[in-house]
Amino acid sequence: MTQEHHDADLPELGVAAVGHSFMGAVHSHAWRTVSHVGSPRVRARMRVLAGRDLDRTAAAARRLGWSEATDDWRRVLERDDVHVVDVLTPGDSHEEIAVAALEAGKHVICEKPLASSVAAAERMAAAARAASARGVRSMVAFNYRQVPALALARQLVAAGRLGTVRQVRAVYLQDFIVDESFPLTWRLQADRAGSGALGDIGSHIVDAAQFVTGQLLTQVSGTTETFVTRRPVEAAPATGGLAARGSGELGDVTVDDAAAFVGRGDGGALMTFEATRMATGRKNAMRLEVNGSRGSVAFDFEAMNELWLYDRDLPGAENGFRRILATEPEHPRLENWWPAGHGLGYDHTFVHELQEFCEAVHDGRDPSPSFDDGLQVHRVLDAVQRSAADAARFTDV
Repeated sequence: MTQEHHDADLPELGVAAVGHSFMGAVHSHAWRTVSHVGSPRVRARMRVLAGRDLDRTAAAARRLGWSEATDDWRRVLERDDVHVVDVLTPGDSHEEIAVAALEAGKHVICEKPLASSVAAAERMAAAARAASARGVRSMVAFNYRQVPALALARQLVAAGRLGTVRQVRAVYLQDFIVDESFPLTWRLQADRAGSGALGDIGSHIVDAAQFVTGQLLTQVSGTTETFVTRRPVEAAPATGGLAARGSGELGDVTVDDAAAFVGRGDGGALMTFEATRMATGRKNAMRLEVNGSRGSVAFDFEAMNELWLYDRDLPGAENGFRRILATEPEHPRLENWWPAGHGLGYDHTFVHELQEFCEAVHDGRDPSPSFDDGLQVHRVLDAVQRSAADAARFTDV
């Protein structure tokens, strides 16, 4: 059978995306790629891209590879050739779009954080559970779970290589709003984003810590800080809040610039977290270290193909952290990529994410991470905010 015949035999999964800025571009790249890696079980078809402005959306659709464009996402739900809705908008619209799509029988993948409030996330998770009973699947897009080195760390912890997990340190350091003239985009407005660095990037390290260790946070004590309280009102559309121009008018920043908190895992681990978008010179330093009774692992996304492992059982005179280049076919998600030693990049994590989603839809199972996983992270973020408002008291999740 030729490749063309094989492709024709695959069941089609018609996809619609809502949103076309930063995450829209990243997810579009992944949708273009996912059906061409390994032995796909479905053929993804990029049917329609939805946005608020038809001209801008149509231009984005042409650039990103979508067949059609619309300025009304609700019309997408009426189409029989659309089976999946990919929600890539700011957090304040996630609930309306995702719940409507699930109720219309569409499978849904939704960017993180799941919503802009715990209450909205709870309603989304309830809708996802009800939809699952009807065979409709959903997933929250925590892409860092799909980094092979982090997935390998999870395997090592689960296999007992680190012994009893005692401590976890997780940080996410960026500097993209260090400049005080950076404009007041939606990411800096609580009614749109819910929180600032805490939800935007803190959600990633909360999920990564829980994913790698298998422990859920049960209590937190935290504080947040806003260093630049007023910024120029946005004068031009941003690319996902990462590239925009400001006007001369100033507006209030209503989210945190940085958050720091300590937490307790349900398996006894002490965990510390720091999330900031004001770490001058740090571009995308998402770092995780797990210390156990028998060993440790350490990871830094700025060297995303590497995992560092310390094994206490080796002789002390020759011991130390050793680098594992997580590029081998035996490592998670790498069986279908390049020859050993050829590293992957940020974009590949989204291809892996969509692989998990598409395979789960095809197999009739719920993909991971679920909306319930996204809800649990939201509850952690909410507990941090409540703690910060209450003199950093330990607060139950």
